[in-house]
Amino acid sequence: MEKILQLPPHIADLIAAGEVVERPASVAKELIENAIDAGAASITVEIQNGGMASIRVSDDGVGIPEEDLATAFLRHATSKLRTAEDLSAIGTLGFRGEALAAIAAVSRLDVFSRSRGRDTGAALSLEGGVPGDVTAAGCPEGTTMVVRDLFFNTPARLKFMKKDSAEGAAVAGVVQHLSLSHPHIAFHFIKDGQSQFRTPGDSQLKNAVYAALGREFALGLLSVRGSGDGIGVEGFVSRPLCGRGNRAMQVFFVNGRFVKSQLLTAALEEAYQNQIMKGRFPGCVLHITLPKDRVDVNVHPAKTVVKFVNDREVFSAVCHVVRDALDAGETPAEREAPAEVRPTAVPKRDFYQQMDVRSFREAHTDRKGAFVTSVPPVASELGGRLTVSDVFRRPGPAGPAAETRPLTVRESVPLPTAETPAAAVAAVAAAVEAVEPPPAKEPAALPLTPPDKEEAKQDTLLPEEPAPWRFAGEVLRTYIVAEDGADVWLIDKHAAHERINFDRLRTHQEPVMVQQLLTPEILRLSAEDAAALSEHLTLLNQFGFEAEDFGGGSLLLRSIPADLDAAMAAETLEEIAQKLRTVGSADGEGARDALLHTMACKAAIKGGWKSDERELTALIGKVQSGEVRYCPHGRPVAVKLTRYEIERMFKRA
Repeated sequence: MEKILQLPPHIADLIAAGEVVERPASVAKELIENAIDAGAASITVEIQNGGMASIRVSDDGVGIPEEDLATAFLRHATSKLRTAEDLSAIGTLGFRGEALAAIAAVSRLDVFSRSRGRDTGAALSLEGGVPGDVTAAGCPEGTTMVVRDLFFNTPARLKFMKKDSAEGAAVAGVVQHLSLSHPHIAFHFIKDGQSQFRTPGDSQLKNAVYAALGREFALGLLSVRGSGDGIGVEGFVSRPLCGRGNRAMQVFFVNGRFVKSQLLTAALEEAYQNQIMKGRFPGCVLHITLPKDRVDVNVHPAKTVVKFVNDREVFSAVCHVVRDALDAGETPAEREAPAEVRPTAVPKRDFYQQMDVRSFREAHTDRKGAFVTSVPPVASELGGRLTVSDVFRRPGPAGPAAETRPLTVRESVPLPTAETPAAAVAAVAAAVEAVEPPPAKEPAALPLTPPDKEEAKQDTLLPEEPAPWRFAGEVLRTYIVAEDGADVWLIDKHAAHERINFDRLRTHQEPVMVQQLLTPEILRLSAEDAAALSEHLTLLNQFGFEAEDFGGGSLLLRSIPADLDAAMAAETLEEIAQKLRTVGSADGEGARDALLHTMACKAAIKGGWKSDERELTALIGKVQSGEVRYCPHGRPVAVKLTRYEIERMFKRA
């Protein structure tokens, strides 16, 4: 065994940085939390190249005194803890005293700060954790942190970073969550020089949700407020009909801290039991408040995991408050009274007004005497009878000297004057067809097959052999029953059809049939989902999803696969995004299969649907031939019951 030595401070700082600083989003989170703890009323976050090139966080908080500026970057240096007892009642977002030291250890960092009430500020630069001298600087009240060249001295970490778009989306997600946890603070997020979103900072959570998560999500929310056992629950949840394809829009805060909690997710979804469609998930922005000594936030370096003293009380409070809000619903807004109907400027004319022949000719003949098929609006003001042969002239033989001959029938018809000129002309044309229909066309010659060839063709057709199995029915509108000799098969129609779709999509070399949407649809997604889809736009286009990045976490969808219901397009892309986030951008084949799995599932017939017998018979044929055995997820599509097993159930064997 090697001799035990104490690690140098620099290596210890790099190890600590590995626990705290995983990616640019981790840096942004720590810096923004420090700004919030400093009492800022306005915070601006600006990134370049996904945060790898630079992250700039500016606030108007209390600032860092010049004499404390260098100390702030030492390990375990903090202004938020004094005694061991403080750990059991933490009320700030940052408290470990490791964040600034860890960030400085793996980047080039510049800080400018000016304390409130002081005339000048101070500046400090650090490279790889090594500080320079503190110098005087002119700057506004508050603090500005600029982190550049993240992981420049740990190149091994760079290979674990994703594309700039994905890293930038993760930073955007952090800013969104923190802006929702503190709606009284005005947040501004800028990405590569372009403003992404800005919250008003007016303490109205609904306005912060609207700005950070989008109009569509905000308009589908119900207000939630209640308490029990000293636990308060307040915020918004989505209406049952506004369920989403994944849990990306479930945002929880405990005492103002964004957390990821399976307990809170389970409590939320328990409240939606029997109120939301299967496979759909509610969204929420919920603030849970409880005494500081009843929650432990010091269980994870990233501080996104908390532990409650009494899980059951928290679960019950969240579940019941949300359920009460769903049961109560919302009082519908009073509809505006319909506007007073004003009389039309032009009174409706009698449909059967008539006109004389001369007036009609003058209105429908150009300078060369040719008939013009347009009825002027003033036609209703004319009266009289119209003779069909005096109006329409049928062309004679073709040629430059061709003349027109009048119709042979002289039956008078009334000239209708409808609201539109085209209706009147169509009515007159119909009358002409009635009195003298056009000459019948000669029947087209039918292609006949010589008798010898017809007999030869019939000889080549062999009679189809009957299938060895028999369609016996369907149970629960989900499982097909087929009889094959002495065996009975139960076939999951959805799983079988899903496998057929998956194999067809995976092996098909022709372009996928697509359907163009009449109106391009804007899909508002979470920042992470939008980034995952934006990374794979080429792959999506190959399978019929023509989409483009619309900015602000949105995609503009122009076309979808032809066999996909347009109403399921958003749900399908949300599910694809979730799978792509799990697979990662480096695994190209895995990303392709993830997309095909979702498309095959969404296009397949569903359990509970009423299916045509011919569809079910075709599925049986695929299964019995051995072509389909497992669904794309590995589940079996068919179960066999032998005659012996059935007879044993009835004690006959």
